[in-house]
Amino acid sequence: MTYPPTELEIARTPDGDRRDGHEGGVGGGGTAPDAVVAPTPSGGRVWRALRHDPAAVLCLAYIGLVVLMAVFAPLIVRVSGWSPYEFDQSAIDPNLGGVPLGPWGGISAEHWFGVEPGSGRDIFARIVYGARVSMVIALSATALTTVLGTTFGLLAGYFGGKVDQVVSRVMDFLMAFPALIFMIAVLSALPAGNRSTLLVVVISVFGWPYLARIVRGQTMSVSRREFVEAARASGASGARVVFTEILPNLRSTIIVMVTLAVPGYIGTEAGLSFLGVGVVPPEPSWGQMIASSVSWYSVVPTYFAIPGLFLFLLVLSFTVLGDRLRAVVDSGEAR
Repeated sequence: MTYPPTELEIARTPDGDRRDGHEGGVGGGGTAPDAVVAPTPSGGRVWRALRHDPAAVLCLAYIGLVVLMAVFAPLIVRVSGWSPYEFDQSAIDPNLGGVPLGPWGGISAEHWFGVEPGSGRDIFARIVYGARVSMVIALSATALTTVLGTTFGLLAGYFGGKVDQVVSRVMDFLMAFPALIFMIAVLSALPAGNRSTLLVVVISVFGWPYLARIVRGQTMSVSRREFVEAARASGASGARVVFTEILPNLRSTIIVMVTLAVPGYIGTEAGLSFLGVGVVPPEPSWGQMIASSVSWYSVVPTYFAIPGLFLFLLVLSFTVLGDRLRAVVDSGEAR
């Protein structure tokens, strides 16, 4: 990285003297240390940099569309006229095993994305409610992972010693464990009730060590800086030093990691639902819809293509947005 908040930056005044580049640093003018922590880019500057990037704007627009679908799902399906659990037997041909009537999987003014083969449920309504399921699980898992990873990473990096040893060994164990196999085993053994909550918990348990390891390393670096030593010398408590001096300098790194984590959790939820241990029918999920469409893809390809396209674009949008955000922070465009 060029300008991560935990690396060194040398700031020179116009007359050639060195000065501290961090507002919380110690000293000033020619007596300040050469190496200081780079200031964290403000949200406004990051936004100004991203809005001039066409790819980032397109990704934000699609993510915003999916979020709106998830938030206003009941209103949207009321406008479309079909709920995600309602069967329309008149839209399928029982003599052909439930193949949708009409071209492109039954797409019509009544069913905007066609209907599910065999059941006649409206695909548009299930896509809308599937967006709600995917976003709620992914964002909840990301929030829980961020809290756990940041907290344990800060504790291990700042206090060191036995605290670091315990947290690091737990992280090593969870990162070395075959997470997907364990998720499948746990979710298969647990009751089907409240499966969304179980998915969030299981995904978070295996997800937090990756963020915690990065936060730990950067906390160890920042905790040696002069402005942290000054805070300690002034009598600040450990909690105050961690949350007012160290954590603000890790903000950009955490935001980038969170942005890149969301698509991974969306894919994990879809994969578990595809394998039959995720969201339980009849609750709609994009991964579950893709799994159901496997036996119909040669007859009704739109049943496979539509949820697959929505899932692909959402994962791609978060991934590209995270990449662009990281590039902005690294290149210093947001400074």
